[in-house]
Amino acid sequence: MSQPIQLVIHITTLPGRGQEQIDAYERLAPVVRAEEGCLQYDMHQVSGDSDRFVLIERWASEGALAAHDATPHMIEADAASPVFRAGPAQVVKVDAESLA
Repeated sequence: MSQPIQLVIHITTLPGRGQEQIDAYERLAPVVRAEEGCLQYDMHQVSGDSDRFVLIERWASEGALAAHDATPHMIEADAASPVFRAGPAQVVKVDAESLA
């Protein structure tokens, strides 16, 4: 059985363009959450910085994540994001198991 995949994604927008990231996320989130294998898809704004965000994703498997990355809505979102993002998102894959 495959292990869940957890990603922590750091996003920085161009100065003053944070609301565009929020708007894009709000349009995309319900569609992503409805995908097979999506266990979590939550974005948080960094305290005190309206242009920085952390997106937390959990997927049931590598296959579910790969399928997500290939969906038309993600391809479209990735193509549109350079308009308001300061650079590519930084994706960190973390162990889904807690160390506590």
